[in-house]
Amino acid sequence: MKQFVLAVSALFLSATMFAQSPSAAGQKAADVVKFKEIVHDFGKIKQGVPVTYDFVFSNASNKPIVIESAVASCGCTTPVKPEAPIAKGKQDKITAGFNAATLGTFTKPITVKVAGIDTPLEIKITGEVLNEVDYAKYEKEKGAKKSK
Repeated sequence: MKQFVLAVSALFLSATMFAQSPSAAGQKAADVVKFKEIVHDFGKIKQGVPVTYDFVFSNASNKPIVIESAVASCGCTTPVKPEAPIAKGKQDKITAGFNAATLGTFTKPITVKVAGIDTPLEIKITGEVLNEVDYAKYEKEKGAKKSK
């Protein structure tokens, strides 16, 4: 009898350990975190001048959420996530910083993980880094177009 009770207890314990809560099962971060935009294009930026952008989002779930992590694909991108839980219906932001050290076009993904949800979502920053001379030409052309 003791073996039977022990076996049933072990079965029950293992079943509850691996069970997912019904609200999180199959849910994706994109289901509960709604960003105003998931891709931001900085356009043309000057080499050596860091830029930042705030990705504003709202909590579309019916309970508070925690942004567990916001991880960039490289060291040139520095995301800053909110530390406090975000109440249902409230807004917050993830700030993406980019160190414009390397010339050329770029696309940098940031993976956002919400606590309790297995499937993360991705936001991106894009743009083109120009050297000082090319950036000055670009600014001059842009100014000439505005005055017409």
